[in-house]
Amino acid sequence: MKFMILVQRTWGSVISANRPAGHVRRRFGSPLAVLGLSLIASTTLFAADPLPSWNEGSAKQAIVEFVKATTQEGGAQFVAPAERIATFDQDGTLWVEQPAYSQLFYCLSRVPAAVEAKPDLAQVEPFKTVLSGDRAAMAKLTLDDYLKIAMVTLSGMPTDEFKQQVHDWLAKARDPRWKRPFNELTYKPMKEVMQYLRDNGYKTYIVTGGGQDFVRAYAEETYGVPPEQVVGSAGATEYGYDKSGKPELIKMPKILLNDNDAGKPENIYLMVGRQPQAAFGNSTGDKQMLEYTKAGKGARLAMLVLHDDADREYAYGPAQGLPDTKVGTFTESLYNQATHEGWTVISMKKDWKKIFAFE
Repeated sequence: MKFMILVQRTWGSVISANRPAGHVRRRFGSPLAVLGLSLIASTTLFAADPLPSWNEGSAKQAIVEFVKATTQEGGAQFVAPAERIATFDQDGTLWVEQPAYSQLFYCLSRVPAAVEAKPDLAQVEPFKTVLSGDRAAMAKLTLDDYLKIAMVTLSGMPTDEFKQQVHDWLAKARDPRWKRPFNELTYKPMKEVMQYLRDNGYKTYIVTGGGQDFVRAYAEETYGVPPEQVVGSAGATEYGYDKSGKPELIKMPKILLNDNDAGKPENIYLMVGRQPQAAFGNSTGDKQMLEYTKAGKGARLAMLVLHDDADREYAYGPAQGLPDTKVGTFTESLYNQATHEGWTVISMKKDWKKIFAFE
């Protein structure tokens, strides 16, 4: 349809151009012929593969059949456009999460600036260890240590300033393995799914255990998802005024929403207000979101990305005998639940022709 409109607009501009009518007919033929060409072209357009980075198989088939079933007007499983909601976890589902979450790299990069603002932190753990640069010592830091770092580095500044800090970091920071910007390490097949769903009337939401403000800073540019369609772990803000009297919101060191595990469906209800028709994840932290999605009536799609390609990305589980990990854990019990409840497990190795756009 888009192609037809384009051809019709082109035809109109040619007709209105200051040229003899006979010249137009000789070059393009009759308007009826142009319409015929546009119909052929539009058919070709619709016949194009919407998921070119996917290998043929059950995973790709499940996506295509779901979209067809839920968007065919008059069909038994038709879903009204207003109810077409799809939710995507981010880390490990839309981009690389190993060897650590990207937001953790960001927080560690902000420690020197935090210590400069509060010099006493230089002698306080875990900041002292981070400043030392001792990787072995940093590897021993606990989850509580990282939460302390996050509370300091993600708060105390106006929201606009924080957004700019994230933009500046993304422009300079590089992943330790590929030496590329973190937002280039997005999975091309998953971005194709997001676009395919949007092309068919779905709203795509990112529902992440990561920081909501952090992801909102780049989600639109990276994934085509506007900030209002990002649901994440959220900190409190406080209303105030800057030195010139301009209103501002200051990020506070207080967690309001924990968007992981059961927090995901709870916050989907809170911030979206509709039960998803489709949900995509990759770990135990996404289990409840997929359960919540599948519990609805009609056609539902629940998919989990299994990282089983050590050559092109990483291999970890411990499902299916893959190496265990504390980052993005996909347990055998989750794999069994997916099999039992009709969820689709996406094999990176078997289902994806390409993982990254730069391949």
